[in-house]
Amino acid sequence: MTDLDGGGGDRLALAVLVQYRMATTEQMHRVIAPEVRVEQTRRRMTKLRAEGLVDRITLPQAGRLRVWFPTSYGVQVACEWPELRGRRPPRMVADPTAARLRSGHTLTVTETALVFLEDARRRGDLCRPLDWIPEVHHPIGSGEAVIPDALLYYRQGREGRDGSMTRAFVEVDRATMGPERLAAKLTSYGRLHSYVPMPVGRRRRPSIGQQPVQEEWRRRYPLFPRLLFVLDGTGPAGVTTRIEALNAAARNTPTLIGFLREVPVLAAALTDLRSKGPTEPVWHPVQAPDRLVPWNVQRPG
Repeated sequence: MTDLDGGGGDRLALAVLVQYRMATTEQMHRVIAPEVRVEQTRRRMTKLRAEGLVDRITLPQAGRLRVWFPTSYGVQVACEWPELRGRRPPRMVADPTAARLRSGHTLTVTETALVFLEDARRRGDLCRPLDWIPEVHHPIGSGEAVIPDALLYYRQGREGRDGSMTRAFVEVDRATMGPERLAAKLTSYGRLHSYVPMPVGRRRRPSIGQQPVQEEWRRRYPLFPRLLFVLDGTGPAGVTTRIEALNAAARNTPTLIGFLREVPVLAAALTDLRSKGPTEPVWHPVQAPDRLVPWNVQRPG
């Protein structure tokens, strides 16, 4: 039995690690307790490890980088809390070898979360650690699904009270797939935008008295979340190549016309987000890649 019920910091640390899947000590510190010394976060993670809730691997990088991930027991404990209840259980890291093989992409996704969290803190906007939700499952029929790297909730305005909620699907690309495969993700999101599930035994065209069936995403969101591509793992030329591939897909795929008319789709280099912040005009709209806009640009029309 742990003392998590009485330790808010421990509880937040475990909830964040379960939700984010993986983080370095420095990343955990920046997410949960940037106002204290990093040694306190290190001691907290060591205590959680002693209680069997988290484990770690050490990557052979400068300084022997420690990477933390939740154990199956830690996931079981955290998923019973109201903050995480009802969400699909995360894909478990089976052992240190599996953690090492997944660490590159997962740590980059966590670093992307920090770009938004830290910018919100500076601006007085509302974006809490658990407002970044990785791998939310969205069915599109025939057993297929769209699973973004993360779903972001962000409320603008002083302490989040004055502004509107902005939601975004975030796809993090580390140049491990070709530009065409990255661009193909646009088609998947276009399918999600138009996907209407058919209840068993119901005709596709509703008969008199039947309510029309709506798109599946409307059950979760008042507006379809904007789509953000965060590009890393390559220099400026590689970023440009990927943005051009997204632009080509946007121009040459007729089925995307309605989707792109209603949903902002933007791409930016992670290096620019780190150095300038996501609310600065560092994002390229995929339909007009020569422009630069902030991520919370107004919707088309």
